[in-house]
Amino acid sequence: MHIGIVSPGIYTYGAMLIGGVLRAAGHEVAISRAAEASAGEVLLLSLFSTQHLLDPAIRDLVRTHRASGGVVYVGGPVSAAPEMVIGELAPDAVVVGEGEETILRLVDEGVSPGLPGIAYRDDDTVVVTDPAPPASLDRPLPLIPPDIGSQSIRGASAYIETHRGCIGGCTFCQVPRFFGRTIRSRSLDDVIAEVKAFKEMGATRLSVSGGTGSLYASRDGTVNAGAFVELLARMAEVMGPRNISSPDIRVDCITDEVLEAIRRYTIGWVFFGVESGSDRVLRLMGKGAKVRQVEDAVAACREHGLKVAGSFIVGYPGETEKDYEKTKDLIASLCLDDVFVSSAEPIPRTPLADLVLTTPREKNPAFVPHTGEYRPLHLTESEARCFDLMMHADMFRPQMRLVTDEVYNTYLGEARTQGADIRAATGLLFRYYGTRE
Repeated sequence: MHIGIVSPGIYTYGAMLIGGVLRAAGHEVAISRAAEASAGEVLLLSLFSTQHLLDPAIRDLVRTHRASGGVVYVGGPVSAAPEMVIGELAPDAVVVGEGEETILRLVDEGVSPGLPGIAYRDDDTVVVTDPAPPASLDRPLPLIPPDIGSQSIRGASAYIETHRGCIGGCTFCQVPRFFGRTIRSRSLDDVIAEVKAFKEMGATRLSVSGGTGSLYASRDGTVNAGAFVELLARMAEVMGPRNISSPDIRVDCITDEVLEAIRRYTIGWVFFGVESGSDRVLRLMGKGAKVRQVEDAVAACREHGLKVAGSFIVGYPGETEKDYEKTKDLIASLCLDDVFVSSAEPIPRTPLADLVLTTPREKNPAFVPHTGEYRPLHLTESEARCFDLMMHADMFRPQMRLVTDEVYNTYLGEARTQGADIRAATGLLFRYYGTRE
């Protein structure tokens, strides 16, 4: 059987993984970043963003492929909201959750109420079958496209999955809801075999994936520093020490051994999800960490000669102007090497999405008009804070970046784009899981 996989914009690890599973089962599989399909093939859409459900190109692809007699299945993180996927795209079925084993049966047997881990439309009803059990992490090599070396995701050609699950409970994050809060790790030999395969296909840099990289081979949420050090060392043997990154780490999941291994075997950067400078907001977000821990973690990284980047979320429902000012103060005191700012996005089936559904629009920063210094720009409060914080962060880098007209307009455009996307996503939430538009 010929199967086409579309991973819009980037080759996601999940799409390549599913491709490898299907190839090993004897199917002819091709993977593409473009919204296109060949006549008659089974089409799999690997979608990681709610925005994909609103993308005209993707909607048209599903419609035309099914109209021509083709079959379309959808999987990926969007499967957390199968009713939304079916309502917006009308595929033949949605693979819900971890899909490595489910997709094999779905392709071979077709849609059936006895197949766990899928959702489909039966007349006017959306049927969601029983959940599939967690997939085995013992699997064949991914389907790696020949142009993988041309891809850059935060500087990496691809992210290698070393483990699944996250001990955290961040309200805005889908990972612990999708993969669970128990850490399941792959064998080191399997990971290294995959690293070698990616290098042979032209990958220039690989990054450790899995939520918090330092939790690889951990038990009970305790960092297994020895296992993590060996992971990075062996990956660096294959790729070279400046061609490995392990960016995403919780501030409460570092040790001196972990940081020294990052310095020795990687590009030398650590990425912390800081999110806010207000302990009150961090509690609302379920971060499980306090501002003091952030400060200590950044200081520890600097002691090991590491560069530190941080992400921040603004416009979280309940965030006050005082909370936001604390975030600005924290950025000023930390002088991070890089900063990423985003407005709070309600990803379906997360506590943040539930909060947005119960927050009156007139109290949601994503909809409240900004009345402060950026009032002439006609921004929402969330957009204004996003824009302001991006400019503010540039003033406190170790090497200050001047906010030129070009930078100003880029940041303004990014804040507006995020705002529009979040309002569109919120509209979908209310359409399928709320009581109002």
